[in-house]
Amino acid sequence: MNGFIFHPLKNKTLSCLSRKFISSAALIEVPSIEYGEYHSSKLKPLDLFTIPTNLRGLTLQETKLVHTILLKTGELISNIVASNNLLDCYSEISRMNCAFQLFEEIPEPNLVTWNLMILGCNKNSLFDDSWRVFCQLYRRRVCIDEFTYGSVLSACSALERVARGEQVYGLVMKNGFFSNGYVRAGMIDLFSRSRRMDDALRVLHDVHCENVVCWNAVVTGAVKNNENWVALETFSRMCSHDSLIPNSFTFSSALTACAALEELNFGKSIQGRVIKSGAGADVFVGTATVDLYAKCGDMYDAMKQFKLMPVCNVVSWTAIISGFAHKGDLFSAVLVLDEMRKTGVDMNHYTVSSVLAACAISAMFNEATQIHCLILKIGFCSNSVVKSSLITMYSKVGAINSSEVAFSETHDLKQVGIWNNMISAYAQNNVYEKAIILCKGMLELGIAPDQISTSSILSIIDSLTLGRQLHVYTLKSGLVSDVSVGSSILTMYSKCGELEESLKSFEQLETKDNITWTSMIAGFAEHGCADKAVHMFKDMFKEYTIDEMSLTAVLMACSALKSIKLGREIHGYSFRCGFDEQSIGRALLNMYSKCGDLNSAKIVFHMILFKDQVSFSTLISGFCQRGLIQVALELFHDMLLFGTSIDEFTISSILGALASLNKSAIGIQLHAHVIKLGLESESSVGSSLIMMYSKHGSIGDCDKVFKQIKNPDLVSWTTMIASYAQHGKGSEALEVYNLMKKSGIEPDSITFVGVLSACCHTGLVEEGYFHFNSMIKDYGIEPGHKHYTCMVDLLGRAGRLEEAERFIMNMHIEPDILIWETLLACCKVHGNHELGKLAAEKIMSSQPSDAGAYISLSNICADVGEWDRVLKIRGSMKEIGAKKKEPGWSFV
Repeated sequence: MNGFIFHPLKNKTLSCLSRKFISSAALIEVPSIEYGEYHSSKLKPLDLFTIPTNLRGLTLQETKLVHTILLKTGELISNIVASNNLLDCYSEISRMNCAFQLFEEIPEPNLVTWNLMILGCNKNSLFDDSWRVFCQLYRRRVCIDEFTYGSVLSACSALERVARGEQVYGLVMKNGFFSNGYVRAGMIDLFSRSRRMDDALRVLHDVHCENVVCWNAVVTGAVKNNENWVALETFSRMCSHDSLIPNSFTFSSALTACAALEELNFGKSIQGRVIKSGAGADVFVGTATVDLYAKCGDMYDAMKQFKLMPVCNVVSWTAIISGFAHKGDLFSAVLVLDEMRKTGVDMNHYTVSSVLAACAISAMFNEATQIHCLILKIGFCSNSVVKSSLITMYSKVGAINSSEVAFSETHDLKQVGIWNNMISAYAQNNVYEKAIILCKGMLELGIAPDQISTSSILSIIDSLTLGRQLHVYTLKSGLVSDVSVGSSILTMYSKCGELEESLKSFEQLETKDNITWTSMIAGFAEHGCADKAVHMFKDMFKEYTIDEMSLTAVLMACSALKSIKLGREIHGYSFRCGFDEQSIGRALLNMYSKCGDLNSAKIVFHMILFKDQVSFSTLISGFCQRGLIQVALELFHDMLLFGTSIDEFTISSILGALASLNKSAIGIQLHAHVIKLGLESESSVGSSLIMMYSKHGSIGDCDKVFKQIKNPDLVSWTTMIASYAQHGKGSEALEVYNLMKKSGIEPDSITFVGVLSACCHTGLVEEGYFHFNSMIKDYGIEPGHKHYTCMVDLLGRAGRLEEAERFIMNMHIEPDILIWETLLACCKVHGNHELGKLAAEKIMSSQPSDAGAYISLSNICADVGEWDRVLKIRGSMKEIGAKKKEPGWSFV
């Protein structure tokens, strides 16, 4: 057997292995061992296997050869040190199956053997096997040390099995290892990964701890769990102990927490400690410092710190690029990317994603396409993160077709994130049908939509049937417990007008957050239940922290209720909480405008630093609604001077106000500006123009404007019908009505007022009856006072007064004064004194102070020679104080 070992002629591989061992022996000053000197050497060749460094870096074939030697020599059974080293060698080359086989062959494994097995399983991510080995060790009642506990806690942490970890930590406490830093750090990491920072802190403070690793574990765990204030508080406590010296790992984590919170002053104080400790040269600390300044928007100091770094890695470059993109300095972000490429630093997918985020505006579309070409060139296009960023970037600039191309080029369609981004892109661009089709495609490929894709689909659904189907899917898949999905379900039911279903879903949610509450409040406010929205806000106020979104939602309810008192209270509360007018300015502006407090609205408007299109439009609309058209026009002029883009809402408000004034010249100028902006095809603008020209008597211009509207909506059709009717063009009005029905748009109650008015002006009695009955039977619209008035006027003008009287008596609602006044006017025209007396008496009984009814009745009595009654009526007028109409006069 001795001749077999290290004999150069037996096996070439064995000879190479022999030379490796001889070389290793030389490093520790052991003389070379030749074949003939085996017995004369003081150190046997097999003893070299007991030195761990001699077995590092072996291949699988070489490791098996050593295994064979140990078997042949019998050392595998007798030499536990050599066996442990071989076991470690198998774990290093990721052959745990061989390690387990060897482990079973060792007759009496010691604690080192067990620890090596647990550690090897951890290294190869076999964490369940780590737990199984530990359980076997525990059952054999082997004396366990801190390395065992630390390793098995690492396995529990990777598996996020808190219950197992707590069992182990119980043994730790029982056996007196709770003060060991390695063990405590493992338990802290377990609690941190399981999002139980309170328990992690309790482990840290169970006993006085001077181990920096444990403190670092808490700081890092808190940052990973987005509990950044906990991280900074722990860091501050750590710095208060003289025996605890933060290292570069501590500093980088604390600076990351400051960056997440945008706490620049706190971060600067940490940077001071970094400089004092001499850790500023560390690349991770330097990168965290750059990221801090970038996240806080201080790009000057971020660049300054970046240039001071001795070595800049890809993370540092990405932090700078992301900072410029976040601040909106997109040109600088692209320039930094170009500089990065010149220095030879390779980009990663995060760098590319940051640049694509910077290019997500229309003005940077050319740069975006160039970066897309660069992505194709360097081979990042297959990366799922980059692919998602491409889809999102193109969708934000409105190039949804390019998003579709990027999605279609995806090779790995099993990535649910890619589908999510494409569905979100469709949702943001209101491409409802394609989003639904894509969701169905996911299901057909066996890819289950997650909370992101489900929330995106639910956010755009306005079909109650489809919405309920998706609701059922969330119940079956368990997604309904996700807060974002739950909020989307509430929003979906609210959009569909099912507020009871929305409230029911809200009450069934196990977990509620600010977004959920805000969604419910906004749903009530938007759908005519503003009082319930306010009540819900008060309930939320008792249990949750109010944020800008919830304040915006309740201010919307105040606008609907026109409750200026409550609106001012909420404004005061927002001021005390530190919310400035910039964050909730739009909602405050809308509330004050809707409530008629235009002075307060102007104050809020001037306090908003960045006045956008919505801010201007809201205030202009408020002035227009109050008839202050001159002030509205001045504000509109300022809007043009500031270069703020004009939308159809602003133009419609101005035109609607001009319609009631004799300002045709200004209206024509605005029409020219509308054409210049390309808004003449918008239905809301077209409707306002039609109304304006109609009020000014230009029915021909109304017709021209109507024909320019690309897709007329119900308001546009109704406005055109009413314009024709008011100008005595009943036939044209009815023709437009028929065209509207052919286009698939159903009329509402206001449309039928215009249709009946057209019949009235044209004397089309039978057509009037037909449309009146059609309104009830075909469209389920209950007639209101305006509809009945039109019919009475139609019958009265046609001289069918008795029929008009019967029509009034058969009404399903109580006739108002306008109906009787209409009948009275028709009686005067056709000389029906008896019916006229009845109508006048009805008016006087409802409104005793109406002088017009007394005069009309007096004139009727005078026409038939009833002078005694005339005198009596005149006397009654004086008794009740009804004044005659003031006579006209002139200077001529």
